[in-house]
Amino acid sequence: MITVTHRRYVPYAHAHYAGHLVDGAYTLGLFGDVATEICIRMDGDEGLFACYDDVQFRAPVRAGDMLEATGTVVRVGTRSRRIEFTARVVCRGGDASAAAVLDEPIVAVTATGTVVVPPKP
Repeated sequence: MITVTHRRYVPYAHAHYAGHLVDGAYTLGLFGDVATEICIRMDGDEGLFACYDDVQFRAPVRAGDMLEATGTVVRVGTRSRRIEFTARVVCRGGDASAAAVLDEPIVAVTATGTVVVPPKP
């Protein structure tokens, strides 16, 4: 099966809550980007996200974090692809411009979802 990983810095403009917390939709947007690349690589089409079967917010994501979003295809149907996603915080921002690479990444969000692609000609 195929695995795709994207890394993205979380800008402070995305902080919505006290403590520079970022809403969960930010990470789901990253999962959508990963799923798009998976569909392009497998099928030559961007595909469409059909559904999430499970989403778990396990740890906070904060502005200033560096997120690593990974998707792995775990099942392939005729037009559907089931994907398992994980978002990890690999670097954490601090005060002012300080930041640190984490010794152990923090699993922030896990999810499973299904994408669909057009039928093959």
